[in-house]
Amino acid sequence: QVQLVESGGGLVQPGGSLRLSCAASGSIFSINAMGWYRQAPGNERELVARITTGGSTNYADSVKGRFTVSRDNAKNTVYLQMNSLKPEDTAVYYCNADLRPYDYSDSRDYWGQGTQVTVSS
Repeated sequence: QVQLVESGGGLVQPGGSLRLSCAASGSIFSINAMGWYRQAPGNERELVARITTGGSTNYADSVKGRFTVSRDNAKNTVYLQMNSLKPEDTAVYYCNADLRPYDYSDSRDYWGQGTQVTVSS
């Protein structure tokens, strides 16, 4: 059983910072890319940031220069450092991992349960 467990969401004022964490656990053979998506009410889920095993990253244009994605491969953990937060960053943030469990021959997408980030004064 593979699980992705997120932490670090909450309420923050505009201009503030938050750091999200997501740890993958269970019977994992390998992990490819990990990343973060978000979904605001009435909107589709969108990519925020993604990082490969080798450290290559890509970001949504709306967060470039403000958010930083990183990972600790030894801990199967991905982080999202969010600075200069804006009210439009308010959403449920979901962790995503493209990983291969031991009992599968290929990799597949796994999702965390989501963590609420609210940016408001």
